[in-house]
Amino acid sequence: MRNAFAFILPGILLFLSLTAYSQTEMKKNNQSSYDTATFGTGCFWCSEAIFKRLKGVVEVTPGYSGGEEPDPTYELVKTGTTRYAEVVQIVYDPETVSFSKLLEVFWKTHDPTTLNRQGADVGPQYRSVIFYHNDRQKQLAGHYKNELEKAGIWDKPVVTEISPFKSFFEAENYHKDYYKNNPGNTYCNFVITPKVEKFEKLFKNDIKKVK
Repeated sequence: MRNAFAFILPGILLFLSLTAYSQTEMKKNNQSSYDTATFGTGCFWCSEAIFKRLKGVVEVTPGYSGGEEPDPTYELVKTGTTRYAEVVQIVYDPETVSFSKLLEVFWKTHDPTTLNRQGADVGPQYRSVIFYHNDRQKQLAGHYKNELEKAGIWDKPVVTEISPFKSFFEAENYHKDYYKNNPGNTYCNFVITPKVEKFEKLFKNDIKKVK
């Protein structure tokens, strides 16, 4: 990743927020009902720990999406033989946080250029993916991805998959709040903590207290 990344990406996202797409989003934000987003950024322990800290996020649930088998389990998904990805289902208040902000956090807190892997976690279950719930999410995700590609922020192409949401299956209970409940875990300390610290540095004005 190029050193200019930290300086270029915020400017791009600010520019994008001023496009015609933002007008549609502003209208959406005037509604009082919650909205839903589904993202895969690698291990869902990491994704959950990050998005639970974002203001406006009401609930984050780790689980599986993108496959066809009914009632997937962690043991099945981790084989990498299904189309399921580890994801988080995010319920958020659009009056407090926009889908654009969620996308900004999404792209800034994982590597969207590595195909079917994040760090040492390898397999299609760890792919970078956005499962959109409506046309607005599809347009924003595709538009931002194209603009990031044009900007050449990364040395490699952005391989983030953008696919329609079909189904979501909650992960087993022991996966929920994993980072919070396993402070002594080696993976938590060496993989998740650096990502959380990066998020808190980049989004210090958007952090909420984690219960």
